[in-house]
Amino acid sequence: MTRRTDWAEYDHSASGAPRGRGIGRDPATAAPGDDADGVEDSHPAPAPHRSGWDGAGAEGPHGGGSSRRGRRRRGFGEPAGTDEDTPRSSRAGQGVSSTEADPAEKARNICLRLLTGTPRTRKQLADALRKREIPDEVAEEVLSRFEEVGLINDSAFADAWVESRHHGRGLARRALARELRTKGVDSALIDEAVGQLDSEQEESTARELVDRKLRATRGLDRDKRLRRLAGMLARKGYPEGMALRVVRQALEEEGEDTEFLGEGDF
Repeated sequence: MTRRTDWAEYDHSASGAPRGRGIGRDPATAAPGDDADGVEDSHPAPAPHRSGWDGAGAEGPHGGGSSRRGRRRRGFGEPAGTDEDTPRSSRAGQGVSSTEADPAEKARNICLRLLTGTPRTRKQLADALRKREIPDEVAEEVLSRFEEVGLINDSAFADAWVESRHHGRGLARRALARELRTKGVDSALIDEAVGQLDSEQEESTARELVDRKLRATRGLDRDKRLRRLAGMLARKGYPEGMALRVVRQALEEEGEDTEFLGEGDF
């Protein structure tokens, strides 16, 4: 019984035997130019293009051994040794080597990510670069460049911080200055930013804060109400004298007797 092969096998042996050209021909019995059914094949067989084709004898003596199974099939036209043959872990290292090898590029990427959607001070960015082990001289160069192009602006940051935190949280100048110092803003810039708030504006905001909390203290004795309301203002940075004055006025408007309440009771 003759075995039908999937593709013609091209034998380049040293004996000089003629090359087979038919589909399904038995090399042992068929004459050159005829297929296994006796029909002459006038056209050469198509060039093999099955994945994994390695030429004559590459898949066993009969063209279809077990060596084909379990072996990765290379795509048509893909030369050996391409990136597909490279282990995945090795290719992963190749993709980041150029960026990781350039500390300045890495520093710029870190700063841009941190500045996306949220302004930050120079000190905040410098601390972030230091944690990521960026050399100090590289970080200094990158941060200075960011300042030149306006991506870092501690003065604008301080102004926006004061505006937002005073109207949003009711913080007074003292608390605002303390927060800006923790963010590394220069003292001169802090003084300029908190100088936007004057004493009258601070007191007006303090009154609004007390009015919001006053109802929650009803039913408590007078001294406890005074301490609770004045303590709330103190935590927000209002001076002790202003806090006591604002609270006493609010209690008096509700009919409380505050005549004997001094600053020592605060």
